[in-house]
Amino acid sequence: MPVQVTADTFKKEVLESDIPVIVDFWATWCRPCLMIAPILEEISEEFEGKVKVAKINVDEEGYLANQYRVSSIPTLYLFENGQVKNQVIGLMRKEDLIKKLGI
Repeated sequence: MPVQVTADTFKKEVLESDIPVIVDFWATWCRPCLMIAPILEEISEEFEGKVKVAKINVDEEGYLANQYRVSSIPTLYLFENGQVKNQVIGLMRKEDLIKKLGI
C-alpha cells in the first residue's frame, strides 16, 4: 500500500529507506494522477518488500516539489540509497512504467 509522505517524513520514508522507493508527486485535481494511482497500488502490492511507493501531494508539500524541480504531474522518481536513480513524467501503462523505472 502506498504511503503518504510529507516534508517531515520524507527523510525517513524515502532517503533512509533500505529498499528502492517510487515517489509519486501528484495532486487531487490532476486527472492523470488519479488514473495512475491504481497502477501504483498494484506495483506496491506486487513488489511488496522490494519496492516502496510513496505519494507526495504537491499542493500540500510544495517545498518538496520545488526541491525536486517538479514542473509537471504526475512525476515519479525512483530513489535508491537516498539518490534519484530514474524519473518518469506522465501517465503510462503498468508494464511500461515498471520497465522505464527499471524495477
